[in-house]
Amino acid sequence: MKIIIDADGCPVVRLTEELAERYGLKCIAVSDICHELKCVYAETVRVDKGRDSADLKIASLAEKGDIIVTQDYGLAAMCLAKGAAALNQDGMVYSGDNIDFLLMARHTAAKIRRGGGRLKGQAKRTAESDKAFEQALENMIK
Repeated sequence: MKIIIDADGCPVVRLTEELAERYGLKCIAVSDICHELKCVYAETVRVDKGRDSADLKIASLAEKGDIIVTQDYGLAAMCLAKGAAALNQDGMVYSGDNIDFLLMARHTAAKIRRGGGRLKGQAKRTAESDKAFEQALENMIK
């Protein structure tokens, strides 16, 4: 088992590294060359900039039993199909029960934006978000 982080703009890279180190797990942080990435424990993988380049690299690295940290529903779906587990930075675990709904919601939101509509942005990150993420990741590891 290894943990792979979709590190482009991910607020829990360091928290994920700490848990991986505590449990002696390999940890890989993937980002494109446009993002500054400094990891203490995780191996870093840099990919060329480009739409979905980091996501495609993560999907190629993911194996059955791995844990993927991402907020990208499409990447989560690809990793679930490979037998990996996936969760987002707020501790929501992606599963076969919720991924179809999340992908449909993403598709609907994109249609609204293409039509000139506006949607409310993501809520501000809180300490509770970090706690929920840490608990969910620790549960997945155990």
